[in-house]
Amino acid sequence: MDFFDFHHHKKNITYGIYNLDLGITPRSHLYSAGIHPKDIDADFMEDQFRWLASSISENCFAIGECGLDSIVPVPQKIQEKVFLRQIYLSNEVKKPLIIHCVRKFYEVISLKKKAEQAMIIHGFNKKRAIAEDLLARNFYLSFGKAVLYQLSLQDILKAVPLNQLFLETDNDDFSIEELYHKVSEIKGISLETLNEQILENLYTIKNG
Repeated sequence: MDFFDFHHHKKNITYGIYNLDLGITPRSHLYSAGIHPKDIDADFMEDQFRWLASSISENCFAIGECGLDSIVPVPQKIQEKVFLRQIYLSNEVKKPLIIHCVRKFYEVISLKKKAEQAMIIHGFNKKRAIAEDLLARNFYLSFGKAVLYQLSLQDILKAVPLNQLFLETDNDDFSIEELYHKVSEIKGISLETLNEQILENLYTIKNG
């Protein structure tokens, strides 16, 4: 059985969504392309958006990573401007958004009303209250390596609806199959059922 890796940075993985680094030429497998908050350069913003526009093809599954990050030095107003432009681009090209968010969840939630496409929070590893707020507003949550060992996150995962769930390796060195096994155990469902639901979720966010 093959296991879809929703968000990763590994060129050797072909069954999943590869995160394309800024300025890199798109690949022949599924990928996402976006302007990460840490990569925003106000002096070359238009060049960055030209690269993004040129990277959108049939193999571009989603816009992202994009979002808001309270830690990076880029001013928040500029981050919000760039994020909003990517939301509008997502609406235009009808592709979902893979969201990077650090301590700015309520700002991201407030901007969701501008989005017509699905928003997926990648690498979710926060408190239950944030998960509940996101799920109530129809966000999808993608979980990674922390689920393997973090009991509080496992407890949150139990309550996440299967139809709002994705799994990913991100930049961590471990097997996506291991994560699928763990989540199927946590959710009390078969590996086949989990796998089928992830694929159904992919179809849903791709086709609106």
